[in-house]
Amino acid sequence: MKIQEGYMPFMGHETYYRIVGECTGNRKPLLLLHGGPGSGHDYFEVLDCLAEEGRAIISYDQIGCGKSYLDGHPELWKPETWDRELIELRKYLGLDEVHILGQSWGGMLIIEYLLNYKPEGVKSAIISSGHPSSSLWSQEQHRMIKFMSPEDRAAIARAEETGDFSDPAYLAANDRYMEAHCCDITYPESAPECLRREKKHGDEAYLYGWGPNEYTPTGSLKDFEYIDRLPEIKEPTLIISGTDDLCTPLVAKTMFDGIPDSEWELFAGARHMCFVEDNPRYVKLLSGWMKKYD
Repeated sequence: MKIQEGYMPFMGHETYYRIVGECTGNRKPLLLLHGGPGSGHDYFEVLDCLAEEGRAIISYDQIGCGKSYLDGHPELWKPETWDRELIELRKYLGLDEVHILGQSWGGMLIIEYLLNYKPEGVKSAIISSGHPSSSLWSQEQHRMIKFMSPEDRAAIARAEETGDFSDPAYLAANDRYMEAHCCDITYPESAPECLRREKKHGDEAYLYGWGPNEYTPTGSLKDFEYIDRLPEIKEPTLIISGTDDLCTPLVAKTMFDGIPDSEWELFAGARHMCFVEDNPRYVKLLSGWMKKYD
């Protein structure tokens, strides 16, 4: 498959992008918004196979991570920066008609983009393990923490109370939490290379954009609250989540209930990265969904 890489000038810096395949016939491109903030595009390479059906698959490293790495600029890590980057990338690549998939924070970005900017040409939206409310997200994470061991619960509570997130007991507890609900801390050699490769994480972007962990939103996204506005979303929207996901069934159902033209697919046994944990089913689901709305 043809792979094209490049950089878009952005705010005096550069945004890396990657395009797999080309659009043929009526197939519209798929634009992928990664999580974090600060995660990077790499894990989305498990979806490259979607290009085989004659559509371009486009991913990018949001400013602050991966091949768009940047730090020492805490003033940048706010929703407006990433909103503007998405808007500019669509213009730069000529994505007049497009499906947009956002995973985790990327799903939040889709919600804000659709509601605050009313973009044209979005054929459909796919929110994969995202959320519409930071307070609901935090509430659900704390509910799940209650199922951890007394020692882990105490370590997490102590870190949140003191603001010291460097204690080894807390770090170990947080790793166990993320392993249970997000993804493997270390992937085995049998896992796809894109999951195992070293990359520059946007730690500063995550800290200032979200917070020190998944359950303590303290950054610029702490007041991200869009539940009441979900009915304004007019684009067909597919919601995807796992039963063991950071995006709990309550969070997913809140989006499903609020967005008028939406469908919800729940992946049994999957954590935060359904597209990795049940890739064949995810690819088939996504392919059918996009063909329906091309």
